[in-house]
Amino acid sequence: MVAHDESRFDVVVVGCGVAGLSAAVAAAEAGSKVALLERSTYEERGGNTRYTEAYLRMKSETELAHDFESLLIDNSGYYIQPDFAESTVLDYENWSPVVRALPFTDPELISGFTESVPDVIAWLKQHGITFGEAGFYGLTPRPSPRIAVNGGGLQLVETLTACAEKAGVHFFYEMTAYELIQSEDGKVCGLKATDTANRPHRFDCNAVILASGGFQGNSEMVIRYIGAKGRYLRPVAPGGYYNKGEGIKMALQIGAAPSGDYAEYHGQPIDPRSSASEALVMIYPYGILINLDGRRFIDEAPGTIDAHYEETIRLIAEQKKGIAYCILDDKINRIPNWKRCVRTDQPPETMRDIASLGRKLGFDAETAQRTIDEYNKACGTGTFNPEILDGMATSGLSPRKSNYAIPLDTPPFHVYPIISANTFTLGGLKVNANAQVIKNEGCVLPGLYAAGETIGLYYGRYPGATSVLRGAVFGRRAGEHAAASAR
Repeated sequence: MVAHDESRFDVVVVGCGVAGLSAAVAAAEAGSKVALLERSTYEERGGNTRYTEAYLRMKSETELAHDFESLLIDNSGYYIQPDFAESTVLDYENWSPVVRALPFTDPELISGFTESVPDVIAWLKQHGITFGEAGFYGLTPRPSPRIAVNGGGLQLVETLTACAEKAGVHFFYEMTAYELIQSEDGKVCGLKATDTANRPHRFDCNAVILASGGFQGNSEMVIRYIGAKGRYLRPVAPGGYYNKGEGIKMALQIGAAPSGDYAEYHGQPIDPRSSASEALVMIYPYGILINLDGRRFIDEAPGTIDAHYEETIRLIAEQKKGIAYCILDDKINRIPNWKRCVRTDQPPETMRDIASLGRKLGFDAETAQRTIDEYNKACGTGTFNPEILDGMATSGLSPRKSNYAIPLDTPPFHVYPIISANTFTLGGLKVNANAQVIKNEGCVLPGLYAAGETIGLYYGRYPGATSVLRGAVFGRRAGEHAAASAR
């Protein structure tokens, strides 16, 4: 057991990513005695944050991208009953309990999030985080701007850990929380945890902040919620394997309302041959994608890759064995900077004929060759330009290819296998603007907060480059509110 003098805290935070660290720093600087539990070792701390490039959907440090709020609204839920939706124009205090617990992202939560971003950027700067230009894996311009944390997520983890340590936060590494403790009046007043030797520990407190990520590292939860295709998904980075979903499960067990799209995930196209973090393969718009049966199954280039790769990788996950193959011919080498679209550390499989590639990689080479022949015949005329949407489309081919449709007729051929990686899951907990967890009954679950991937904010499609900001905004808010409530 944890020694008695170390087991009583004002605030206990679960998770050491940007959300948990922001919460811990904010609570400690507000005068609370804070414990932070992290299931990994000190060297591997940080979860997904440690490995992200930490891109932010912003024009500058003080201005959001033009589509920031609209994308959040567009992906905030499905088919809400009209009279319930109309009632959200009232002040939040006047919402009915049913509406407060509905599985959608509250408009006031979205507005509170967006309005808080510039302030949280200034707060991070005060704590030593700096910002600069964001890199890009595409050849066409992004549809909306980005900035980035200098040094990426690793810098966030290192800098905020140092701030938390300086503020007196007590860290407990290799410690996994598994059960919330409630007082007789229903208030969350602590939690139970185990260490790597399975010894039990109890932490008593006035408030618990769950910031332990989603459930992308828990195959049972992934398949249960996302479905059969979930068995082919793997976390995009090592930190994702620590996200086992305990924070979500603990809260649901005591009546927390779910929110976010449990049936979907934010994914990226990666090379299954690579062990590198984010081994991206984003070059497929300039070739074709086939499945194990050797057939195309999607428009490879309906628009800019940044706006469409999520739909592509979800469909890849639904193919036989959850895999696809990007086929390019040697004309790809006429594009001087094409390798910026590939971040895998493995080279493509390269041979002079499709039959040999099929035998090596396992796809139906005979059908693949017919697929290529049909595609080549359907390619139109025009001027190929990889740096814009060039409009070079196929004719009479299903599925259509809307851009970059030039024949694959110049050997050798180059093939990258692609699977869908699970960057993070979208399902989580319902929270209010103070990051307090909401019960199924529509009221606050006293003493319990959530932040980062543990909250359910997104439905359908992930609005790119908003997740790090989600963690920082709601983590800080949870820490400040929990500290004030603990006084």
